[in-house]
Amino acid sequence: MKKKYTLSFLFLALFLFAQNGFSQTELSKNEYGTLIQNWLEKNKGDYNLTQNDISDLQVSNAFFSKKTKINHVYVNQAFQGIPVFNAISSVSIKDKSVFYYANAFQSNIAAKINTMTPTVSAQEAIVSAAAEYNLGALGNVNAINASNNQYTFSKGDISGSDIPVKLVYQTTIEGDLKLAWDLSIEALNGQNWYSVRVDATNGDILNMNDWVISCNFGEFGHTDHTGHSKTSNAFSLFKTEASIAADGSQYNVFALPTESPSHGAIQLITDPADLDASPYGWHDTDGVDGSEYTITRGNNVWAQEDVNGNNAFGASPDGGLALDFNFPFNPNQEPLGYQDVSTTNLFYINNAMHDIWFKYGFDEGSGNFQQNNYSNTGFDNDLVIAQSQDGSGLNNANFATPADGQSPRMQMYLWAAGTLSTPLTINSGGTLIGDVLAAIPSTGNSGGATGNITGPSATPVTADLALVNDGSAAPTEGCAPLTNASAVAGKIAVIFRGDCPFTQKIQNAQDAGAVGVIMVNHNNPDNEPNYQEYIVMFGSTNPPFTIPSISVNYNDGIQLINALQNGAVINGTIVESPNYQKDGSLDNSIVAHEYGHGISTRLTGGSFNSGCLSNSEQMGEGWSDWFALMVTMKSTDTPEMGRGIATYSNSQGVNGPGIRPAKYSTDLGINNYTYEATNDDTVLGTDGNGNQVHWNDVVHNIGFLWGTMLWDLTWKYVEKYGFDPDMYNGTGGNNKVMQLVIDGLKLQPCGVGFVQGRDALLAADSAMGGEDQCLIWDVFAARGLGVNASQGSADSINDQISDFTTPPDTDPTLVNCTTLSVDGFTAESAFSIYPNPADNVVYIKTKKNLGDVTINLIDINGRVVLSKKAALINEAELNISTLQSGMYILNITGNNVNINNKIIKN
Repeated sequence: MKKKYTLSFLFLALFLFAQNGFSQTELSKNEYGTLIQNWLEKNKGDYNLTQNDISDLQVSNAFFSKKTKINHVYVNQAFQGIPVFNAISSVSIKDKSVFYYANAFQSNIAAKINTMTPTVSAQEAIVSAAAEYNLGALGNVNAINASNNQYTFSKGDISGSDIPVKLVYQTTIEGDLKLAWDLSIEALNGQNWYSVRVDATNGDILNMNDWVISCNFGEFGHTDHTGHSKTSNAFSLFKTEASIAADGSQYNVFALPTESPSHGAIQLITDPADLDASPYGWHDTDGVDGSEYTITRGNNVWAQEDVNGNNAFGASPDGGLALDFNFPFNPNQEPLGYQDVSTTNLFYINNAMHDIWFKYGFDEGSGNFQQNNYSNTGFDNDLVIAQSQDGSGLNNANFATPADGQSPRMQMYLWAAGTLSTPLTINSGGTLIGDVLAAIPSTGNSGGATGNITGPSATPVTADLALVNDGSAAPTEGCAPLTNASAVAGKIAVIFRGDCPFTQKIQNAQDAGAVGVIMVNHNNPDNEPNYQEYIVMFGSTNPPFTIPSISVNYNDGIQLINALQNGAVINGTIVESPNYQKDGSLDNSIVAHEYGHGISTRLTGGSFNSGCLSNSEQMGEGWSDWFALMVTMKSTDTPEMGRGIATYSNSQGVNGPGIRPAKYSTDLGINNYTYEATNDDTVLGTDGNGNQVHWNDVVHNIGFLWGTMLWDLTWKYVEKYGFDPDMYNGTGGNNKVMQLVIDGLKLQPCGVGFVQGRDALLAADSAMGGEDQCLIWDVFAARGLGVNASQGSADSINDQISDFTTPPDTDPTLVNCTTLSVDGFTAESAFSIYPNPADNVVYIKTKKNLGDVTINLIDINGRVVLSKKAALINEAELNISTLQSGMYILNITGNNVNINNKIIKN
């Protein structure tokens, strides 16, 4: 039976929660205050804390997790009632004792403070911030309420919402604590939500972080891409009817796990809301049967267009009383033409993310996004405001996450049209059917020759396809006059790329009577099964060719060639095809990534502090990539296959490189990055102010390293427990790791770094019985986050120390260790690696026949500098004579082994 609440009951519950949740309270007033205080006093020496450091503590948030049976209490360090900004430790209570403590307190705070008395008022602090960030004239900014150095000011003419201000201590670079006003201003441009600390003695800006996380997905400008898909009409999302809140709603969307229009067909889905997460469906807000809205608005999200880019409330598609959002999708037009589909898909993905992660613990009590918290825990009035086709930017997306009780905002932009289009349609025959992405010939100067190879025209050329044969050792390259001219005449010639000029190949096809040419790229150096690279043909001919030519990638072209060689009759059309902008709202990986920022922000350090992921070593981009990968994961995926991020919006193919330093893959040949790469200060260029930008200055690169580790962890869980396509209620390894990561986010402290993030995951597993401690250690150690790894200061990105060792077998925390180094081997027991240090040759001797292995040598920057395949039956050798002196990681992988060991080159 669905719950119904009286208005008076709801008001009382919300009032009580507001009293205990929105403003910080003394630790002693918390149910577990005495327990926590006694534990800290007993263990303060382990964290270099004095009695003074823990004598004035405040609870910023507290809630209970059902799965782990943990009471999470987030404790803010304070001095004389004034909190230290972001000094929020996570304390986990289980079975009436402290189960886990993640420290974020500072040492000896009494000696670091400058004053307890502000000489700059709270309103003057707002004036300083407005001037610093050019927010314009304040207008009527007046105090609405005030209590204990905490104020709320009206938004005036500078903010989209009321301005909260409170007194805190801000840590300086030198480690001092300066009295400051902590305030947040939602800029009217919609691009910034400034969280600022203003010096309470002179009005200087001490610290700022922007709650709007802009992800710059399009900054690398990749150019390949894949084709469009056709509409189908079936969907279940792997849930039984018993778990569905049926209101008859239906949506024509790219349903998960489909990632984008490149990855699968648009589908009409019915009643997708989950009964636990959205018990009244997706269009309810009052907690009573019956939808309040017939547009893309409800309890979890309000999706609307913002074509004007003015951050005002835009139009939302209307499904009528039947909630029928079955709008037609035609990708062969500018995105404005399918705006209703765009906004509907944005509504769907936001709701799906809400429902999926609700099942794993991102619920109302922990700070999720809902207009009405049906459980009476957490704060209401914070559904996601999601804006499609936002006109204020291009090639980007962002998500702003204020504290619990304030709505986050998601902005999805359009993306510049790529260099490819769909000039080829396979009408019948073979396995490649429909529109196919292709590159048209160059019309500029390339390779020293003016390009005048003829591309497609508005007049379609339709004919059967024919594979060329020039009678040479490489007959399908067409470098000599064709010997099968009669078979090619009147056909579209299919030619393999080779060493001779494009013009020579096309001329031979035209001379044989071909009516068009499809050039297939066969440069596939690593023999990747789904290799995708597009070639742009160029060359000078006089007179110009009379037949159109296009080029396709290897993956598509080899399907045509194989089918033709097997006797298939394939008919195709070559015609001019306009290339349109892409719509980020249809790229589910981007929408899920952005929503993921909201999850990690709300769960780290508690939902009432949105600044806990503002430190240098924070991993927010990594969690967001991982969230996107998990909801688009399919049963046909493999651990080694590379997953690129945002391939659709960046006009890449489904197997495109994505926009990270490497694809997400467990294969070190594809992704060999380790923790040491956080220290990579390679100069990438300069910013708009002329300052050098280093590799590790880019938050997406740091996040990518964490995402890599989480993706490796995911596949270890799948390897052990299998894969379950039911994202909501499944029991596979993917479901287990989804639970683990959500629990880990709750356990970690404010200002988390890699080591603390790893430890939180280990603690989360321990809370559920500790069955996978060894598995977790194995994964992180393999990427350099082993037992002796150090994150240094989480506020620095140049002091990390990697380590590739796992705990000893005698470690009492290791339970049922059957997965360490895959089959129980350790470098010490299974191998002899000598000499070490070595000058020229390292010998690897094994006590057991381990079969075929790959031996990689990885430098301290995470690069594979030497790779060798060997049959490790008794002994193998590795010649390192050409390498520079220093420390390397020797990685040996095979069907029966996965070992890392340090070696030193003299």
